[in-house]
Amino acid sequence: MNLDRGTVVLVDLDPTLGHEQRGRRPCIAVSDPAVNADQRFPLIAVVPVTATPGEGALYPDLSPGRSGFVKPSYALIDHLRSIDKRRIHRVFGRVTKDELAAIDQGLELFLGLGTGDD
Repeated sequence: MNLDRGTVVLVDLDPTLGHEQRGRRPCIAVSDPAVNADQRFPLIAVVPVTATPGEGALYPDLSPGRSGFVKPSYALIDHLRSIDKRRIHRVFGRVTKDELAAIDQGLELFLGLGTGDD
């Protein structure tokens, strides 16, 4: 499966536990396209999307349009997860470069990948 970073896909996230996002919902592919395309790697990293507003860098705004979203939405960076590619049901579109940059900033914060002093 060849998916670029920032591609919006419909994913079945069930079964879940606790506070994990559940159900069939749009998600944004965030893993490297070379890894996504390689048949040896059956998993892909995604960030789920919600219509419920969040505040801060872990919940960047996503606009309707070419992404396939029909209303303002929000990426849930703190719900980053790896899924089997077989959970993907369809491709919707792509987020904008600015939206992907905001997602990347949130991922850096969430995963502690910033260039801070050690």
